Amino acid sequence: MRAMLPLLAAMALSGCGLHPLYGGGSGSPVAATLRSISVGPIQGQSGWLVRNKLVDRLGDQGGSAAYRLDVTLDDNITAFGLTNDRAATRERRTLRARYQLVDARNGMVLLDATAGSDAGIDIVSSEYATVAAEQTALENLSDIVADQITARVALYASRTAKAK
Repeated sequence: MRAMLPLLAAMALSGCGLHPLYGGGSGSPVAATLRSISVGPIQGQSGWLVRNKLVDRLGDQGGSAAYRLDVTLDDNITAFGLTNDRAATRERRTLRARYQLVDARNGMVLLDATAGSDAGIDIVSSEYATVAAEQTALENLSDIVADQITARVALYASRTAKAK
C-alpha cells in the first residue's frame, strides 16, 4: 500500500494541468522569449540596481531584441515610531515598479503591471549604520522586485507560447 501512494500522487498531479514554467530548459519558448527582451534605462540608483538585476535574469539583447521592458520606479522612505522628542525610531523603505513589456516591432504594449516590496529599518544612534541599513534594504528590495518582474514576464511568455 505504501508503494502505491507515491504512484497515486504522481497520477493525481499529472491530471491537474500543472506543468513546469521553464519546461524544456534553455530551448523552451519561455526561455527564448526572456532572452529576446531588452531592458531600457531606469532612473536613479534604485533604477541602476533593478536594471542590472533584470539584465542578469533576462540577458540584454540591445538593439536586436524583439521586446523592450520599460520600468518606472518609486523609491520611498517613511519614518515612523516617534519618541517623545519627535525623533523617528523606524523607517519603512518601499520600492514599487510599474513595468511594460513592449513589442519592439510595432510599439504595442503587451503587458502592463506593477511589482513592489517594502522593508523595515531600525534607526540607531549611528548615522552610518542607519544609512548602511537603508542601502542594504534597497539592494534586497531591488532583488525582490526584479524577481517579481521576471516571474510575471515569464508567465506571460508561457501563456502566449501556448496560444501559438
